[in-house]
Amino acid sequence: MAAEPIPRSALTRYAWLSIAAAAATILLKGVAWWLTGSVGLLSDAIESFVNLAGALMALWMLTLAALPADDDHAYGYSKAEYFSSAFEGFLILLAAVSIGYAAIARLLQPQPLEAVGVGLMVSVLASVVNLATARTLMKVGKENNSITLEADAQHLMTDVWTSAGVIVGVGLVWLSGWLWLDPAIALLVAGNIVWTAWHLMRRSLAGLLDASLPPDRLAQIESLLAVYRQQGLDFHALRTRQSGSRSFVSLHVLVPGNWTVQQGHDCVERIEDEIRQCLLHAHVTTHLEPLEDPVSMSDQGLERASGPDKNPP
Repeated sequence: MAAEPIPRSALTRYAWLSIAAAAATILLKGVAWWLTGSVGLLSDAIESFVNLAGALMALWMLTLAALPADDDHAYGYSKAEYFSSAFEGFLILLAAVSIGYAAIARLLQPQPLEAVGVGLMVSVLASVVNLATARTLMKVGKENNSITLEADAQHLMTDVWTSAGVIVGVGLVWLSGWLWLDPAIALLVAGNIVWTAWHLMRRSLAGLLDASLPPDRLAQIESLLAVYRQQGLDFHALRTRQSGSRSFVSLHVLVPGNWTVQQGHDCVERIEDEIRQCLLHAHVTTHLEPLEDPVSMSDQGLERASGPDKNPP
């Protein structure tokens, strides 16, 4: 059974946490870059600006997604969360371009690093802030099925690993004197950021195109329906989609034709309730059909042909 969710409007406080963390890491990494002159640390600081922009977008979209359904948006505003993750992916791409430009310039004109020890200590502190924030956002995002918080957490974790790489690279430059290592690692950072951006944008596109629920959640539904099949019922035309934090499930329920309307209604109510217990924020729609009628098996496709035999006068 799904954990008790946090009210959607309350999730915005975690966006504020992300905003505060981004502001703190911008300051810390900016200081680290200023002390050392490292383009690797500069690339790290630039990514923190992307974190801030993404966190602000997340706050806006979480606020919008929490709005109740209305006459113009009968299915609610939950898809707004996909705009947040797509926007963050776009910002990450811009950051990658900026980092790559700075790294190539430094490769052509290497410069020595200064105050490396202090700069690295400040960068480590910024990474700890990001790590703690990312773990919190990921936990809350998974528990509440919020792609916005999960995307923000994944980006912060990428920032943590990026910072780790930069710290190692700057340390190696300090120890070896090989100045080319600093911009070379910055280019690797840019490549890693591009991969993160692609992942976020692909997931956002899947949501906007009404992709089905993940295989593990589909398996939960099938397992539940298998119990009812053993009782003589049948099902088809199962369709699912994810819309931000909300799941939509529709299916046809085939019951004995001699059942009363009340019996069929009570049965589908139980099935809908059990699906909602399995899936967080699920909206379930069922269509009741008689098992014995051949027409019941002809409407499994999304587009159902019409005609005299399908729709008698």
